Amino acid sequence: MTGDVTIGPLLLFCLIFFWTPPHFWALALFRSGDYSRAGVPMLPVVAGEAATKRQMLAYTLLLLPIAIAPHWFGVGGMAYLVGATVLSGLFIVCAVRVMLDKTHRAAKQMFAYSILYLFLLLAILIGEKLVA
Repeated sequence: MTGDVTIGPLLLFCLIFFWTPPHFWALALFRSGDYSRAGVPMLPVVAGEAATKRQMLAYTLLLLPIAIAPHWFGVGGMAYLVGATVLSGLFIVCAVRVMLDKTHRAAKQMFAYSILYLFLLLAILIGEKLVA
């Protein structure tokens, strides 16, 4: 504990904050019937699938600069920059696939990938600190 808040924790907060909507909306797309029956106002239930898919793509696009920001502020190294760029690019590909998919298969895959995405980003950050 340092008694202050530095840029590192703020960047990690932003990363998780912007990761959360596409992660949960992917789940909500293929479970929208369950949410609807339970009366839970998830985005696919209240705004429809098309609007949800557009928002998922928008958030994944915003996530790219947020994900690489730790490198530019000295929190992550070169391995993190490369990893964040590749992983975020793949996350964007997942969102595009969801937009084009008429079934919920791509949404299920994006949900699974989103868990791996966050795990790998944080693992790279930790790994760089352990190696340094």
